[in-house]
Amino acid sequence: MDMAVEAGVIKQHLIDPEICIRCNTCEATCPVNAITHDDNNYVVRADICNGCMACISPCPTGSIDNWRTMPLVRAYTIEEQLTWEELPAELTPEELEAAGVSADAGDEAAAPAATAPMQVATVESVETIFNSAQYGATVPPWSAAHAYTNLFPPKMPTTATVVGNFNCTEAGFDSETHHIVLDFGVVPFPVLEGQSIGIVPPGVDAIGKRHHARQYSVASPRNGERPGYNNVSLTVKRVTEDHQGDPVLGVCSNYVCDLKVGDTVQVVGPFGASFLMPNHPKSHIVMICTGTGSAPMRAMTEWRRRLRKSGKFEGGKLMLFFGARTQQELPYFGPLQSLPKDFIDINLAFSRTPGSPKRYVQDLMRERAADLAALLKDGSSHFYVCGLKSMEEGVVLALRDVATEAGLDWDTVGASLKREGRLHLETY
Repeated sequence: MDMAVEAGVIKQHLIDPEICIRCNTCEATCPVNAITHDDNNYVVRADICNGCMACISPCPTGSIDNWRTMPLVRAYTIEEQLTWEELPAELTPEELEAAGVSADAGDEAAAPAATAPMQVATVESVETIFNSAQYGATVPPWSAAHAYTNLFPPKMPTTATVVGNFNCTEAGFDSETHHIVLDFGVVPFPVLEGQSIGIVPPGVDAIGKRHHARQYSVASPRNGERPGYNNVSLTVKRVTEDHQGDPVLGVCSNYVCDLKVGDTVQVVGPFGASFLMPNHPKSHIVMICTGTGSAPMRAMTEWRRRLRKSGKFEGGKLMLFFGARTQQELPYFGPLQSLPKDFIDINLAFSRTPGSPKRYVQDLMRERAADLAALLKDGSSHFYVCGLKSMEEGVVLALRDVATEAGLDWDTVGASLKREGRLHLETY
């Protein structure tokens, strides 16, 4: 970044806590780890952010695109931002001048990391580490359909009615994932495969604040869970423990999993304008997911299945790498088995099957290196990764290794995948 900067002034990058739906897209996208969060807010470290704008496009709500002209010595700290309920107003010209800053300094101010030698060194050290997120595209495939976004923002949700709710994992096990169908009646709520919506759980949190919306990928195709109906489906896992394995009850996941047919819920969105499927003939889709990351993959698969059934789509391979701890925890295991093998190439990885070695999606990808290499060489191939953040690096490293072993230059391939909207990462 090469910007003129008035000494002692920055254009501080901030996230609007009133609009942010805490989807983690910004933190996952940031190439220099400038974004962090707690249970209350997502925030930006002013001393690390270099204003690269990589996080702007993927943010589904626009909450990430906020800036304040600040005297460097008064830049908002992480601790301050984590307590915010709303963004502070811009400092007035009088306040800026009182701090020794001319009123028009904001036009030339830049993020501090762009000018601070110490922080530049920090950025350089981060860039030497393999950063899988840098390969994720922020643009949709060229043949993607137009996506509508933010029709119902967090401050103005709409209402949907529950018309279906069933456990789509094997019954009788601790892990439980539900397939939820929501109907919008006559309310316009157009969605595409790969988009998401937000559910607003009722009630307030421990300090009396209204709960934030939780984001879920849509699991149904564009013409509805039931073709021709104004409804969508979601894949929601009941959360009973946190990432450290400690017992915890997910506020929204348990609310959604316990919904009954006829109940109503508050919905915001839709969100997402880049994690969209290609629609041109003979385009290939490689889907790599774990757990509820299967939701957008189900949506894309079902749309292709309906088109194929109607004779309206010409070819294109579908390849799925799907991971779970056990078969019993794999959503939609039964329906997957009924899909024709000449329609989709399914590869399942289980990491906790008693008596069997642990297998992860990246292990299966390496086993299918020859097929993946052929797809990496084909400009009509599109790759989608959705699921736990912990798998992202392994998956992208597997793609890199497959490309390298096939004699391809990964820097060239990876850059093309990103530039052409053909590698999409949605991890959490």
